[in-house]
Amino acid sequence: MLQVRDLRVCYGRVPAVHQVSLTLAAGEILAVVGANGAGKSTLLRAIAGLARADAGTIELDGRPIQALPAHARVPLGLALVPEGRHLFPRLTVERNLELGAFTRRDASEVASSLEMVLETFPVLRERRAQLAGTLSGGEQQMLAIARGLMSKPRLLLLDEPSWGVAPIVVSRIFETIQAINRSGVAVLLVEQNVKRALSVAHRATVIQTGRVVAEGTGADLLGSDLVRRAYLGL
Repeated sequence: MLQVRDLRVCYGRVPAVHQVSLTLAAGEILAVVGANGAGKSTLLRAIAGLARADAGTIELDGRPIQALPAHARVPLGLALVPEGRHLFPRLTVERNLELGAFTRRDASEVASSLEMVLETFPVLRERRAQLAGTLSGGEQQMLAIARGLMSKPRLLLLDEPSWGVAPIVVSRIFETIQAINRSGVAVLLVEQNVKRALSVAHRATVIQTGRVVAEGTGADLLGSDLVRRAYLGL
């Protein structure tokens, strides 16, 4: 579904992502892990069209998309749930969800998607008339993921979904990510909680200073000495 080849993204003259290549199959969860500043979020932003690729290619279903603006990538089935959530805090939960479907025109299908995300996150049904900015950190993260799902993506890019979330809620969020994946949505997951990310991923890529340094199944990398020493403190 997704193929990234020799991607390079720079801030000024400084490369944040340097010759990164990865592939993601339909229905797969691929985790991208690494230390802070490794280039993980920049990689997702480049795939979503929010950071300019200085070199390399990004293909979705074999179609090059690196020249397309971000808003043109959403109707192709790609949605980003950004780090920090970027909700509309002074709008209600329901209005935030409706804005997630801004590229869609079939009102009945949008209503169906709204019902689906409210079933997935029951707390949002209870909070649908509440302002997004008044939700807890975990509830805001659920809303950000639900808003991403409202565009009906085939590929969901998740950037640090456990950021600022209470530990008791983190497990619920990762269980939901697996459920979303089982429904047929491929997931590209960037996550600082390496152990948790590798436990749900089919495959994973490890990035250091903008370069890929290891690849394998989630289980293989959990057992890797490199990953255990560098990221798990074992």
